[in-house]
Amino acid sequence: MLIYILKRIALMLPTLLGALTITFIVVQFVPGGPVEQIMAESRAGSGGDTGGYRAGRDTDAKQIAELKKLYGFDKPAHERYVDMLVNFARFDLGRSFMHNKDVWQLIKEKLPVSISLGLWSFLLSYLVSVPLGIAKARREGSRFDAATTMAVLVGYAIPGFVLGILLIVLLAGGTFWEVFPLRGLTSDNWAELGWFARVKDYFWHLALPLVCLSIHSFAVITMLTKNTFVEEIRKQYVLVARAKGLSQKKVLYRHIFRNALLPLVTHFPAAFVGAFFSGSVLIETLFSLDGMGLLGYEAVVRRDFPVVLGSLYFFTLIAVVTKLVSDILYRVVDPRVQFGSVSK
Repeated sequence: MLIYILKRIALMLPTLLGALTITFIVVQFVPGGPVEQIMAESRAGSGGDTGGYRAGRDTDAKQIAELKKLYGFDKPAHERYVDMLVNFARFDLGRSFMHNKDVWQLIKEKLPVSISLGLWSFLLSYLVSVPLGIAKARREGSRFDAATTMAVLVGYAIPGFVLGILLIVLLAGGTFWEVFPLRGLTSDNWAELGWFARVKDYFWHLALPLVCLSIHSFAVITMLTKNTFVEEIRKQYVLVARAKGLSQKKVLYRHIFRNALLPLVTHFPAAFVGAFFSGSVLIETLFSLDGMGLLGYEAVVRRDFPVVLGSLYFFTLIAVVTKLVSDILYRVVDPRVQFGSVSK
């Protein structure tokens, strides 16, 4: 097991290097970099009037040269690539062109929003979907099974941002009722509230975004749970346990539950991390939530390359670690699982 973990850690390096290299190469061919955008904004702010004179053109050329030196674009691409790798090895993600802040600082500022959305949407999905999936497996083929399947599949088919617009129109003062707040994670007077009122206010703001983010997970986790339990229920050891006179409850929770946990456990870390960082940019925009999704979108639009590359490095690192944790959990749940070659 230890050898397998060390091998997987060693394989993380090529994965990180490949993701960063491909993104760096793509970035080199993207038109309208930060220098060009700053110059365009500067001209727009001054009315765009250079008078067509040589002095204006010389000033522009001098400013461009200074900006390139400031942002490191005066160096050849291969030198900037090596500098990036060296800095990332020290976990120095650079400085944002757009925000004039360290990328780490920006990520830490946006993470609370992403963590709030991800953590609670993850818990909501599992707390609803796993019991529902077990109930569907026990009542396979019944009207309850058919009705809940239809419900979760309809929810899965509705895009999250479309549902968000509908909820805003109906429940957030768009046209009908103003039941839920429209923007932010807390109210303006949140600091003045008591602890119970703070908790209530926090979840009241999260209610609509969580529904939009969790609606797709309900179908995936529910059907995964149901299919896993149905497969286990049909196995021979379950028939033997029932023949011995064990109750349905004991058969379910003593025998079936542990074996059925395997697919759920292996899906658990990926779903957990995915819930944190796969929040829809449209959902964050709809509900005015300044999280990682919105940061990444703005960085791409504004050609804020340090944020783009730094965020990619951060997410890729988390993804490969999550995959390793998933494999380790698989081994913990089922000790029969062996990684690597088995001697004969």
